[in-house]
Amino acid sequence: MVKTIEEIILIKKSACLASRTLGMLAGEVKPGINTLYLDHLAENFIRDHGGVPAFLGLYDFPNTLCVSPNYQVVHGIPNQNPLCEGDILSIDCGVYMNGFYGEHAYTFEVGIVSNTVKRFLNCSKKSLYAGLSKCKKGNFIGDIGYSIQSCIENYGYSVVKDLVGHGLGKKMHEDPQIPNFGEKGKGIKLEEGFVLSIEPMVNKGKSEVDFHKDGWTITTSDRDLSAHFEHNVAIVNGFPCLLSTFRYIYDKLNIHSLEEKPFQNEKINIDFF
Repeated sequence: MVKTIEEIILIKKSACLASRTLGMLAGEVKPGINTLYLDHLAENFIRDHGGVPAFLGLYDFPNTLCVSPNYQVVHGIPNQNPLCEGDILSIDCGVYMNGFYGEHAYTFEVGIVSNTVKRFLNCSKKSLYAGLSKCKKGNFIGDIGYSIQSCIENYGYSVVKDLVGHGLGKKMHEDPQIPNFGEKGKGIKLEEGFVLSIEPMVNKGKSEVDFHKDGWTITTSDRDLSAHFEHNVAIVNGFPCLLSTFRYIYDKLNIHSLEEKPFQNEKINIDFF
């Protein structure tokens, strides 16, 4: 589970390419576009920049991206159905490069969405940073989940309890598992050099989900909306250090944000692209 600084830098290279891929896609997510088109763009972009699509073939998944519109939670398979005005679309992207994995997820607005939906997405993303703030040496896995769950439930939404975040490195999914709920002071104690994927999966309605017969697609049981945001983070000098970034997305969408500033660390603050 523990990684050296040299390994963390290599993971950051993979995570940054996943971030750049989502930034490229941010300008393409619009009404009338289908998700298979987005998938082709992502595969070509990753390969053109020296990476390998990490999800393609992983556990026999058939595509580069997991694309999950509206009430799909995660692991949606790209298809030719066009996106519609007012939809939301969660895109999860993984990259394998230099022997290490990185992944990144963001839930996009498709065209103009309602203020109710905007509030839901903003609160879901806020819970991600609530969890990241607990990724400190000496804290516990339960502290991360408790912080995410408390943030979400304070806004009247629900966390998905059947799916978890995880460690990251030479494998896409490493220990420890990181539920988006929990108790303070419970679970594994966090150590220097841990690399984690923190990924709240948040339902606007109830927390229950359905697993579909295709072996991948997961939807909310009540068919209300679901959002998914994910960052890769390392514990460096005792504190959380982001390896992925939303800034490529924000640059494309003309969004100004300082939300990532508290999670930057000069020790590995290197721009790779």
